[in-house]
Amino acid sequence: MHPTAPPPLARLAPPLLAALAVLAGWTALAGSGALAPGLLPTPAATWRALEESARTGILWSDLAASLGRAGQGFALGAAAGCALGFATGYLPRLSAAVTPLVSFLRPIPAIALVPLATAWFGIGETAKRLLIAYAVLLAVWLYVHDGVSRVPTAHLRAARSLGAPLHRRFAEVLLPAAAPALLAALRYGASVALLALVAAELGGAQAGLAYRLQVDGQFLRTDRMFAGLLVLGLLGVTVDLLLAALGRRVVHWGSA
Repeated sequence: MHPTAPPPLARLAPPLLAALAVLAGWTALAGSGALAPGLLPTPAATWRALEESARTGILWSDLAASLGRAGQGFALGAAAGCALGFATGYLPRLSAAVTPLVSFLRPIPAIALVPLATAWFGIGETAKRLLIAYAVLLAVWLYVHDGVSRVPTAHLRAARSLGAPLHRRFAEVLLPAAAPALLAALRYGASVALLALVAAELGGAQAGLAYRLQVDGQFLRTDRMFAGLLVLGLLGVTVDLLLAALGRRVVHWGSA
């Protein structure tokens, strides 16, 4: 017998209380004089900066530019990472050849490749999308490879002994068993895409959330910088919640 799920208000109470605690601490620290007023804006000043950015349209143009880059880079990197992860997780010999190379690349952050990507592809959108795809590919591969390699080989042998062709073994045994790991990979990859987006937009962008942070930082507009950080955080939470909700609906036999 499964326990009764708590009502929606009970589920929302802990994060709301945590958010209120953060706002209270932020307000107290900003008003304490420990830092100069220009270095730590109050929540009210940050909200006014956010409203101004939305009213002038800068927020929406930056958000559209960043979402386009992050979305395309994520799609490319996630597709490649899933394909490579399934291949290396299912084929031990391929895993032995590929895993050392991927393990070598994983500690190299996307921001370290910005100068090289700019030299190769210029300051256009191609370099930015490829940087995001690079970071997402490595993150997604790790989760998918681990999930596929943990599928019991007895299940695959049983399906093969019953005469199931390769495509049916993939669709009816391997994919359902690895689906929870695949969902976790996509959720983690989405957060990595936003991290790589910041690095990518520092390489010569003309619009975007991270680009705007850089510009505001040059003029010490910390209220606008905090507003940009707030938007980035809310964007990450929204994407994660959407993927988690999709996972609960599609991968109902695994936790999301």
